[in-house]
Amino acid sequence: MTAQMIPADVETPDILVDLDVLDRNITRMADTVRAKGLALRPHAKTHKIPEIAARQLAAGATGLTVATIGEAEVFAGAGVDDLFIAYPLWLSDRKAGRLRDLARKAKLTIGVDSAEGAARLGQGLGTAAGSVRVLVEVDSGHHRSGVRPHSAADVARAASDAGLDVAGVFTFPGHSYAPGMPVAAAAQEQEALRLAAEALAAAGFTTGVRSGGSTPTALLTGDSAATEVRPGVYVFGDAQQLELGRCAPEDIALTVAATVVSHHAVEPGTPPRFIIDAGSKILGSDKPAWATGYGRLLDHPDARITALSEHHATVEWHSPEGPPALGERLRAIPNHVCLAMNLVDDVAVVSNGSLVERWRVAARGKNS
Repeated sequence: MTAQMIPADVETPDILVDLDVLDRNITRMADTVRAKGLALRPHAKTHKIPEIAARQLAAGATGLTVATIGEAEVFAGAGVDDLFIAYPLWLSDRKAGRLRDLARKAKLTIGVDSAEGAARLGQGLGTAAGSVRVLVEVDSGHHRSGVRPHSAADVARAASDAGLDVAGVFTFPGHSYAPGMPVAAAAQEQEALRLAAEALAAAGFTTGVRSGGSTPTALLTGDSAATEVRPGVYVFGDAQQLELGRCAPEDIALTVAATVVSHHAVEPGTPPRFIIDAGSKILGSDKPAWATGYGRLLDHPDARITALSEHHATVEWHSPEGPPALGERLRAIPNHVCLAMNLVDDVAVVSNGSLVERWRVAARGKNS
């Protein structure tokens, strides 16, 4: 789909999902991971859409990863029967009740990274604890949640004492989201999983699941330590992945359709600037220190989104051709696609320049 083929019945700004590119991305990741002997458990917090989850499962995903109980409830309600909440939880009574309900609907796995959290999880689940698997989270270099690999057995023992089924270990190599880091982060992920699995095995636990992998590292992950990977952004791609070299422009399945609404006067000798009608309330506002802008234009790779307002973005033009005219419609690539998806109620699904349907972002706002 070229810029000239943004469907006429799409009003800007609007999120466009190119169905053909989406399906190609889903198939390619599934086939590549399968060839490595790994299971694929995509992170659905990226898209939050049951129709996309169904496509991932049909391509061979063993289940889904989610970020919150609310996301798990949405996908369980859509018929997904194997869900991993990949973050440590601190249960309230109400959250415990929701997890007990979920455990009756789906095979449920939950991340733990402390003895206290594991004990509270087991207490909250009560008689359902034995039907819920847990994975011990280890820190492989991102330094967010997760214990050091050699401490994984202590958490596993606490989870087992709480009546939970300890199924293995997992990690999130989030530090892979930076230039030059994916290869090193993948190696650190493998070492952390190996050491944690050895610690659990020495304590008498079976580590059948050793879960890793983010979009920057998923294709670098081998089966020497990991048994599954959990990429999310790969279904769409975004400007961050483009700058990291983890996808190509033809792999971008999600863009924001926007209209040029103003030309900004500049000093002689400086690049032209213009304004589009898509700002932080649809593109999201993430901009890592290494990024060259707040987003890109898919059909104009030299352009950069240099500033965001709530409903507008400033684009700096670096092409020998003149900038787009007022009224021209362009496709902007968000820096971080997961944020963009949490900002809209539905998306326009397009194929060959035609609007074929709209999908509701069913898990939007399910933050707890």
